[in-house]
Amino acid sequence: MGLFKYKAKKGPNKIIKAVINASSRQEAIDKISEMGYLPMFIEEVHDVGSATFSNKKLDRVKLKSKQVTVFTRQLAILLRSGVPILKGLLILAEQALHADFKAILNTINAQIKDGNSLSAALSAYPNIFSPLYVSLVRAGEDSGTLDVSLLRIAEYRQKQEQIFTNIKTALTYPILMALVGTGTIIFMLTFVMPRLLGIFTRLGQELPLPTKILISISNFLTQGWVWLVILGIGSSLLLYFKNSAPSRRRKIFISQLKLKFPVFGDVFLKAELARFSRTLELLLNSGVHVLNALQRSIPIIENEIMQDELKKAYKAIEQGESFGSTLEQSAVFPKFMVNLISVGEESGNLEDALKELAFTYEEETDEAVKVMTNLLEPIMILIMGIVVGFIIISMLLPVFQLNVMVN
Repeated sequence: MGLFKYKAKKGPNKIIKAVINASSRQEAIDKISEMGYLPMFIEEVHDVGSATFSNKKLDRVKLKSKQVTVFTRQLAILLRSGVPILKGLLILAEQALHADFKAILNTINAQIKDGNSLSAALSAYPNIFSPLYVSLVRAGEDSGTLDVSLLRIAEYRQKQEQIFTNIKTALTYPILMALVGTGTIIFMLTFVMPRLLGIFTRLGQELPLPTKILISISNFLTQGWVWLVILGIGSSLLLYFKNSAPSRRRKIFISQLKLKFPVFGDVFLKAELARFSRTLELLLNSGVHVLNALQRSIPIIENEIMQDELKKAYKAIEQGESFGSTLEQSAVFPKFMVNLISVGEESGNLEDALKELAFTYEEETDEAVKVMTNLLEPIMILIMGIVVGFIIISMLLPVFQLNVMVN
């Protein structure tokens, strides 16, 4: 990615000066046009020191999602309290604990002093402020309700973070149980079994089949662990390089797998629908046109199949069709969602329909996660019980066999 300085027209009189990240001059022009500005001058910055509004080190900075959410909410509260934006940014920069973020806020402050908008200043840091974030800020600036837009962004981000936290919390116990159970099994096979192996071999009798299988597994783990480590490292590297440039076919396959997977597929679908509905509702309530809002919402979806269906809907809406009727042709989206969107369009309350959908699917995602967790725990206990039971029985069978022979 390169850094481009530009001048652009915003409206009949206002001139914007800012810096933008792009891989080429044409991409920079496209990005500036998407922001609703008319490019007048664009120049690539080769010397970092010549960039007035940004630098390449800060462009690469990444922050935790919660930090950005806290900043957004605090700035909204300051603006709502009547604090000017420059003073608000200065206050937040002074209290920022992250040194790079402090520098970024000071840079944004300087850019606004030079007559640029907040959205233009934020767009120079795409790793921190996403295109959706910038679009919502710009909508707030255009409507004169920046504080309201910032509060909406903060609430939106908080809801998304809460969903992710709920899923992570729900899966923590089953994952911990799996790790402890696997560790216990490996300990028994690599530490306990080799000591019993000597006793079994001195018995001089034919060992039962389960015991032979257990001994083979134990020998493989104790003697072939180096190959297991090599295989694990090799597999990790292979997955890393494949994931760094995933093919279209592979993305679609994974997306299909996620949607069709028993129990989990329902969670994935509802989480995606909740995020999409909430994003589209937020954009529409901020005054963004439905086509532009849909275009901004589609990248929020991670599932390739759902993305493709929404892209088809976008093209159909461009040609004059309704949103609900286009979604009805897809087998991916639930009838409840399609019907509610259609009713919302007909009544002119699409934002309310999307808000209701977002709330419904967020609640259902929470419930689905709870159900999934409640199912996972007994299944994992059962699997671990079967494996540990097999190990214990395999170790005791030769003893029982010897006891029968003695009697």
